[in-house]
Amino acid sequence: MVDAVTASAASAAASTSRTSLADNFQMFLTLLTEQMKNQDPLNPLDSTEFVNQLVQFSSVEQQITQNDKLSTLIDLQTASVGSTMAGYLGQDVIAEGATAPLQDGNAGWTFVVDETPKSVSVVITNAAGKVVFETEAETASGVQNYVWDGKDAAGEDLPPGAYTLQVTARNDADELIKVDIAAKGRVTGVDLSTPVPALLMGDIRVPFAAVISVREHVDA
Repeated sequence: MVDAVTASAASAAASTSRTSLADNFQMFLTLLTEQMKNQDPLNPLDSTEFVNQLVQFSSVEQQITQNDKLSTLIDLQTASVGSTMAGYLGQDVIAEGATAPLQDGNAGWTFVVDETPKSVSVVITNAAGKVVFETEAETASGVQNYVWDGKDAAGEDLPPGAYTLQVTARNDADELIKVDIAAKGRVTGVDLSTPVPALLMGDIRVPFAAVISVREHVDA
């Protein structure tokens, strides 16, 4: 999908190309007229080259027309995507990725442990990569929900922002177990400024394609 900026650039490029084509075609016709007026009647000019140039002009004009239609389709698609994504505002989503927003005093994730672990450790880091909290989690396989209360190891409230969850699970042989993590958060905005549309969870940009589920937000 492409955004409004790309569509605008494509439209401007098509307009410039059309103007350039019109100028060149007018110059071509002027030169053709002069050559026809001044040709030797006993040795007329070969019309093949003129016909080839007319065909080329026609082909370019068709391409520009197709670009115009493409730009229109892009504009319509962008408007449709923007309208669809606006419906997510205020909703709770689960999306691929380990970075979640600390909103209303807590942050949440889900993670999936492939097999029953012997131990599961959880580490949370801030946007600067500093560890702000760590603990042991439940030793169970399958889907686990994890909610952090936004407090550091000393029990102090941390500021709203983006926090990343790291989960390390080990089996009885002390081998690492695969863990897939997804972040939870409330949608606070929509970003169409890049070719990949995204939802905003606070300062976190979530590509639309990364959204796993959506549900209505319920105040705690």
